[in-house]
Amino acid sequence: MHRYLVKLLTISVFILMLFFPKLVFAGAKEGLLLWFNSALPTLLPFMILSNLLIKTHSADWVVRVTGPLFRHIFHISDYGSFAAVTGFLCGYPMGSKVTSDLLTEGKISLTEAQYLLSFCNNASPGFIISYVVLQNLKQEQLLVPSLVILTVSPILASFLFRPFYSPYKRKAKSPSAVSMLNNSTPAGGSLIDICIMNGFEMITKVGGYIMLFSILISLAKATNISNSLFTNLFLPSMELTSGIALLSNGTLSSSETFFMCMVCTSFGGWCALAQTKCMIAGTGLSIKPYIIQKLITAAVTSLLCLFYLHY
Repeated sequence: MHRYLVKLLTISVFILMLFFPKLVFAGAKEGLLLWFNSALPTLLPFMILSNLLIKTHSADWVVRVTGPLFRHIFHISDYGSFAAVTGFLCGYPMGSKVTSDLLTEGKISLTEAQYLLSFCNNASPGFIISYVVLQNLKQEQLLVPSLVILTVSPILASFLFRPFYSPYKRKAKSPSAVSMLNNSTPAGGSLIDICIMNGFEMITKVGGYIMLFSILISLAKATNISNSLFTNLFLPSMELTSGIALLSNGTLSSSETFFMCMVCTSFGGWCALAQTKCMIAGTGLSIKPYIIQKLITAAVTSLLCLFYLHY
């Protein structure tokens, strides 16, 4: 049933693209510009550097500092703290990529990786401050509340998820065959060449997803559906950056806009989910519990927002 539904949706989108080429062009152009101007310069350097840190074991020095603190807060291993720091500071989908890389290199166990994935893949503080609050909400007084709510939410959610992943192995596993293959340097290449190519491969996939979801948003907007759930929930949840702009330019009140922007940012959008699925492909990590956990985290965010707006 699932396969038939996917086939039907794919054929339907293909037909729509044939009949509405202008909308497809506009959506693709907007998505590619968003990728080129935002995702590429923001994520690519961190993808290359994080991969290089892991493969050269330079991350050992980082986890000596972050390990003790995060080990007590989240009950994770020292190398798990590296994924947590990256996920909280670098934005979607860096948390999932670093978690996947650490698992592939044998630095963390599969159970710990699945636990890390449940809370360490989030919007970056830079995105929250510059894009969500200053550029769209345009209310500087919301800077601190937004940062606090979107940082505390995944932390609180991690306490809910922890019992499902405890106890897990804290010690690093022996490098797998995949890890040893990735560590091998091809003739005429170097380790930094491998990390650069890996970074470009991942960022290209991210760009592809952003473009596809931008096209879907362009086609969906052309339907002119006036339903509130469609305009204020479905469309904004498809792709985070476009969704925040749609909410900020919509008809909701300022408090309702703030509430929806916080919830959508916490969830990350379906495009970010697709990117995450791409990052963890072939590692044994499952996307299904991750989706449920992101929805739960968004629910925690909504409660914190209601508390802030009320008091």
